[in-house]
Amino acid sequence: MNYASIDERYSQLAESACCLSCGGAINYAEAAKNEVCVDLGSGRGTDVLRLAETVGDKGFVYGIDISEGMLQKARNTAERLGVQNVEFIKSTLEQINLPDGKANLVISNCTINHASDKQIVWNEIFRILKSGGRFVVSDIYSKEPVPEEYRNDPVAVSECWAGSVTREIYLEQLRKAGFEIVKIIEESEPYEKGMIRVASWTIAA
Repeated sequence: MNYASIDERYSQLAESACCLSCGGAINYAEAAKNEVCVDLGSGRGTDVLRLAETVGDKGFVYGIDISEGMLQKARNTAERLGVQNVEFIKSTLEQINLPDGKANLVISNCTINHASDKQIVWNEIFRILKSGGRFVVSDIYSKEPVPEEYRNDPVAVSECWAGSVTREIYLEQLRKAGFEIVKIIEESEPYEKGMIRVASWTIAA
């Protein structure tokens, strides 16, 4: 996948008031003092800054995003507010620029569906988590396979539907990555998105 269209779309939205998320993973994350947290698809950095306050000066939060506009917005906000225990990194989800066993907690909101190889993304999440670490992710899955002509269309992917996989495939990818017990925190009824029906959910393991 060429991420240029995704970068362009979200960079344009960086200064807008547009809500970009399909869920609120942070509301279920239960971050604790001194923890290291990672937000995949951190956008304007809102959740990163909330987590930074929760984990305190001895904790740390990394924001991972592909959009240069979003990253710059997040860095500017952190600097303006004087928040020191954060770092915003430009990275794809398939090769997260963090060492093994770095994080206690990984969160993400409506981002993993963008990835061209979601199995590799879940493998990466498993890799960067400490032993006993956890993820809380809000995302979408498709009720039927995405038509092939849309699956690699960068605009359709950036609109959060063309990259989605079915519920069954999603859960199988989690299992293959090493997550054995997955908790479904909330799950929506199916709704129309682009050319298919999808559902939103928040899951943890």
